[in-house]
Amino acid sequence: MRILILDTCYPEFLASHYAGRPGLEGRPYSEQWRSIMDMGFGTSDAYSHFLSALGHDAHEVIVNCRPLQLAWSAERGIRTRPSPFRSAQRRMVETVVAQIDAYDPDVVYVQDLRAFDPGELRAFRGRNRLLVGQLGTEPPDRDRLNSFDLITTCLPQFVPWLRSTGIDAELLRIGFDPRMLERVAVGEREGVVFVGSLLRPRWQQSIDRIAAAAEDVEIDFYGYGAETWAETSPVRRRYRGEAWGLDMCRVLARSQIALNRHGDIAGEFATNMRLYEATGMGTLLITDDKSNLGELFEVGSEVVAYRTVDELVAKIRYFLTHDDERAKVAEAGQRRTLASHSYQVRMRELSAILLPRLG
Repeated sequence: MRILILDTCYPEFLASHYAGRPGLEGRPYSEQWRSIMDMGFGTSDAYSHFLSALGHDAHEVIVNCRPLQLAWSAERGIRTRPSPFRSAQRRMVETVVAQIDAYDPDVVYVQDLRAFDPGELRAFRGRNRLLVGQLGTEPPDRDRLNSFDLITTCLPQFVPWLRSTGIDAELLRIGFDPRMLERVAVGEREGVVFVGSLLRPRWQQSIDRIAAAAEDVEIDFYGYGAETWAETSPVRRRYRGEAWGLDMCRVLARSQIALNRHGDIAGEFATNMRLYEATGMGTLLITDDKSNLGELFEVGSEVVAYRTVDELVAKIRYFLTHDDERAKVAEAGQRRTLASHSYQVRMRELSAILLPRLG
């Protein structure tokens, strides 16, 4: 297969990345692309790397990175001058269409369902070309969903719902990129961390339990949205800044315990990235209990689960004072993630999903 993966990055990450590397926007496309991918943000180039290892031809396009897209266009003699009659979104779509035409993929794989409207998505189609969307958030409108030939999702509850509405859907879980272990040094571990969204009220119920636990045990907080908390809250008092990609992995690699919680969209299911990132980095994961957690990990032996604030505090205190048990569970969790939840595994699963649909 030839697979072109259309992805987006948080604008804040992109702005920070280029601000910290003066002159990068003037470098060749391949150099800018590699610089972004090496930061390990989101799925980075895990899809193309492990699909290529299976014999496929794959490439990620960061559609909302203007300097990168301008470099691609300039290297091919395509001029995209600003015009009052052409919006930034329209120029972005024109560049993506040109990239699809140049790459001529069998599959266009859209990681961000809200990046394009239905009309724009239809422009990505070609003869015998499969248009696939990945759903990991609240579903967009039905017209947008119907624009795809197939929807993959890490949220188990959406598979039967999508199929009931006549949309082809498959479960494809999130994973861990084992290359992070080659890029991040693991040394002495210390303390308890939470890395993720701190925004309120969107995550209020789930993050409040961890914030309440931080009144009794020391927890360092990394992420974005700390400003939505009162200055007297433990979240603000022990806020250590943002941590994207490799920086997040470095935080996990030097921590004894990583805490996790799911947003409301997950429902009763364990689905998010931190499940695999924390265990993949060899950190003890203490996560909110979910109905399918036992399908992913052996609870108690590979990860630890909590339901209440008191239970969370008790388990943090226990594993901070029982080093051997903590290390045993963390090592078992890492073995499970590397064996069952790596992107090497996930891309084999994705390949098995896509190939039959190409006929």
